[in-house]
Amino acid sequence: MDGIKRRLNESVQVRLSFALTLGILVFGAVAGAFSFVSALDEAHELQDDVLRQVAALLDRERLPADFPEGGIQGGNEESRVIVQRLGSWRPSAPGIDAGGVLRLEKSLPDGLLTVATNGENFRVLVRTMKDGQRIAVAQEEGFRDEIARDGALRAVMPFLLLIPLLLLMVARLVRGMFQPIAELSREVDRRAELQLQLHSLDAEGVPVEIKPFVSAINRLLERVAQSMRAQRRFVADAAHELRSPLAALSLQAERLADAEMSDAARERLSALRGGIARGRDLLDQLLALARAQSAVEPPLSPVSVLGVYRRVLEDLLPLAEAKHIDIGVEGERDARVWANELDLFALVRNLADNAIRYTPEGGRVDLAVGEADGRTVLTIDDTGPGIPEEERERVFDPFYRSLGSGQQGAGLGLSIVRTIAERIGARVSLSFRDEAGQSGLRVSVSMQEAREERGGLSLG
Repeated sequence: MDGIKRRLNESVQVRLSFALTLGILVFGAVAGAFSFVSALDEAHELQDDVLRQVAALLDRERLPADFPEGGIQGGNEESRVIVQRLGSWRPSAPGIDAGGVLRLEKSLPDGLLTVATNGENFRVLVRTMKDGQRIAVAQEEGFRDEIARDGALRAVMPFLLLIPLLLLMVARLVRGMFQPIAELSREVDRRAELQLQLHSLDAEGVPVEIKPFVSAINRLLERVAQSMRAQRRFVADAAHELRSPLAALSLQAERLADAEMSDAARERLSALRGGIARGRDLLDQLLALARAQSAVEPPLSPVSVLGVYRRVLEDLLPLAEAKHIDIGVEGERDARVWANELDLFALVRNLADNAIRYTPEGGRVDLAVGEADGRTVLTIDDTGPGIPEEERERVFDPFYRSLGSGQQGAGLGLSIVRTIAERIGARVSLSFRDEAGQSGLRVSVSMQEAREERGGLSLG
């Protein structure tokens, strides 16, 4: 009961459906009861008219001289109409079911009466004829009630059939009325962060009562977008401003390395140069993240995945050779995907760079192209330690780095990958390269493939 009350308080759709359903049921019950009682009364009135007409016919035609003392009975046992002279009953007379007469007192007044006699109820019309004789026209009450109830039920039957149909129609109408709102919520859920900033919510087809709410959401999204653009400009501007001082510090450190100094000073100088290099890497990644989060024009043509792989290998080959890592592309399969080439290059480069950094010396990094569920899948495998399942969602957070990795870095690589993937409509998933040994990392990027069709290219 508490759950029902909570749903009634929380859901306008449930409250509206409940109110309409309750109204239909109450109206149907009242209207059905009124129709039943009215039809029942009308049927009884018609049955009483039959008795009146029989009595009027006998009065007009006069009783024949040979009218039997015990009266006459017409019809079968249930539907029979009994006509007899009042006072013709004798104690020694047989019962009505044996062909006798009803036990009716001679003192009964004229008019319609309900009389209990012979163990049954009879509806009796007593009438005084023009010649002074008094007759009784009777019919069994049970049969009359059965006929009346059947007629009343037939009159109520449309209500009994209409109410379930009305309830079903109300449920469908209410659900249909709230469908635009549900579709709007699904559209918001489907949109990525950048899509919400680039395109406001469409209020077309939304009820008038909801349009102010949609307009308020659009204004809020615009304010949020302005705030995020200001934040990204600040990060990008700060990174740009810091690059010059770091470049100057790096140049001064290189010049200082040529000077005469003690071993202790040279060791400290080496640590200083390493810190400056890490700072420059951090600034480069901050700029890359700012670019990934900024809006770009949609791609005008598909991009070759193998072409991007070749550019990434050329860029990272010196880093792989320094660690004696075997890096290359598995297979000759290629695919063309709809994405900005710079975005796809940045995504693959960050994944390959992470794979090289976390793979021990003498390890292996493989890049491949596959297909699954009608989508192109880019995979980057390495023979490093892998990422535990409980950390696979956290590693996409900015500046998060797995403990005990022993690698220097800013922790922005996978955050950049996630941002670019959301913008180009790709899905990134992590798994072990060797599931049995729980080692190695496999990063899979699922994208829509651009397939050639007559008249141009289309998304697969």
